[in-house]
Parts: sequence; structure tokens; C-alpha cells
Amino acid sequence: TIHLFSSMARTQKNKATAHHLGLLKARLAKLRRELITPKGGGGGGTGEGFDVAKTGDARIGFVGFPSVGKSTLLSNLAGVYSEVAAYEFTTLTTVPGVIRYKGAKIQLLDLPGIIEGAKDGKGRGRQVIAVARTCNLILIVLDVLKPLGHKKLIENELEGFGIRLNKKPPNIGFKKKDKGGINFTATCTQSELDLETVKSILAEYKIHNADVTLRSDCTADDLIDVVEGNRVYIPCIYVLNKIDQISIEELDIIYKIPHCVPISAHHRWNFDDLLERIWDYLHLVRIYTKPKGQLPDYTAPVVLPDGRTSVEDFCLKIHKNLIKEFKYALVWGSSVKHNPQKVGKDHILEDEDVIQLVKK
Repeated sequence: TIHLFSSMARTQKNKATAHHLGLLKARLAKLRRELITPKGGGGGGTGEGFDVAKTGDARIGFVGFPSVGKSTLLSNLAGVYSEVAAYEFTTLTTVPGVIRYKGAKIQLLDLPGIIEGAKDGKGRGRQVIAVARTCNLILIVLDVLKPLGHKKLIENELEGFGIRLNKKPPNIGFKKKDKGGINFTATCTQSELDLETVKSILAEYKIHNADVTLRSDCTADDLIDVVEGNRVYIPCIYVLNKIDQISIEELDIIYKIPHCVPISAHHRWNFDDLLERIWDYLHLVRIYTKPKGQLPDYTAPVVLPDGRTSVEDFCLKIHKNLIKEFKYALVWGSSVKHNPQKVGKDHILEDEDVIQLVKK
């Protein structure tokens, strides 16, 4: 990889070299993939276990350098909003905190050691990465006095594990075929990719027959992400800690940075703003249940992830056999035209709807 990087740095930018760069990037991506998915050997001991039981409705990973106040933030957040977390498995390398916010149970995880050379497969890095990839949101905790260097390092590190922060999956259609060569269409002008470059990147993956459709101005990296297919797209919030050490003017500037929340973990300043922002980024949908002839239970909503909020998803979340007895549901709320409305299992629910199930 060192060699690849240096030859990437040496290459000047023009059409012929864009093509060469694409190739090098594809090679790098292939090397990195071996880090994300370890080669299957004999099942031997994996060493320290780092499997955290997924509890709650969402999972947030905290990443940050040592001494930026990550643990203070975690324990203060968990302390203020937490439920009792007397876990049986304290041998765990991360003890998850669970907070209740707006009725949802949100699991907070410290992801240790991601920074210190984890993506070279050293130490317990790998298991941590596996857990990081299952988070619904990543909070990068930065020291407000030296944020930018850290931010870049952490982002690079996470990118290397196939985690894309605050990005949408690239709008590229990609389909392998058995014959017919590379079929390349672009629906808008491309500043970086042309047929040659696409061909050379795919050739690196030994793909010689495929349909590639670029629906936006894509980069070589975007194409590689799609071919690799093991990328996860996770929203991310930058938490700038220690704001008690800066002036109000500096604070005003920080507020204008996208995806950024200034806080003081020690003084517990601005936690409500942080939680509100976390809630926005998680896109959770709360559904209240209403037993027949009783008032809805507003204390314990069933929380569904955005995009999987049909009545069927709701039933599965409660119990997998529930759908077999399902006849129809009565729904009150913003997803229906009149209250209550009788709906089938494909109806899409919205936040804070109330539902009553009618069984066969």
C-alpha cells in the first residue's frame, strides 16, 4: 500500500492519468477489503470477544481520541438519561449505556482503539470495526481546541473500514453479466469517469461484462464503492467538546458548521441540543399501541427504523408469529386520511401513530 500511495501522490492530473489513478484506487480498495472481511481460516479463538448484544431501538457509536472527554460525555449522558444498566457481562470490552429518549431505547457504545492503527488489523481493531459498522449513528467526539486534525484522521480511519459518513449511496447502476462486454451509459456529464477508466477499474476486479449506469457526476471512489458492495452509509455528528474553554464569538462560528454540535461534557452544557440532533439523525418512528377499549399507552412506544415502518414490520417487531393471526389494524395519526382508519399489513405508519391490531 505504501508503494501505491506514493505512486498516487506522484501522478499528475490529466485524462490519461485519471485512468491510472482509478486503477490504483481500485487496488487499494481491494487490499482494504481483506481487512474488513478477514480470510476464513480454521475457526480458531478470536481472542477478546467484542460482541455487544444489540438491545434497544438504535445504536450509537462514540469515536474519539483519548482525552477528548469521550468517557465523560458517555457517562454523563448515560447518567442523566439512563436506565439501570447492571449488565451481567461486564467482561465486555465496552459496557454499553442505554438511554431512554422520547420513549426509544438508545444504546451508547464506546468504540475504543479504532484510531490506533485498527484498520491494519492490529489488536482488537477488527471486532471493533464490525461493531462500528452496525451503528445507526456515529458520534465523533472532538476537542474544540484542536478539532480539524483529529477529524480528518478519524474520518480517514472510518472510510478505510468501508464506513461512509453523512453520504448517500452513489447513484450508480451496476449489474454483472455473463457476456457482452462493458456497457457504459452516463445520464449526465462526467468530470472524472469515462469508458476507459471504468473498464480499467472493473478489469482490476476481473469483471469484463457488466452494465454500468452513472446517474450523477461520479468519482472513481464512488464506482469502487458500488463494485465492492460492502459499504455502509452511516450518519454522523461531530461533537465538539470543552466549549467552556472558548469565547462566545468562536461558539457562533462553530454553530454554522454542518453536522456539528458544541457541548461541554464536564459541565453538561447543551446536552438537550445534542440529544435533539441525535434524534433527528436517527430517523426513528414511534408507534403507540392501543389495546381494545383502553387508552393508548404513550409511555412505551414500539420504535421502528425509518424505511421499515409498515404494519407488517410493526407486527414482526412485537412477535414473529403475530402476522399469522393478523386480520386488519385500526390506525389513528398522520399516516391515515380519517381516524381511525382500517388498514392492511402493507400500510406505512408515520411517527406517533396509534395502532390497534385486530386478530383473526
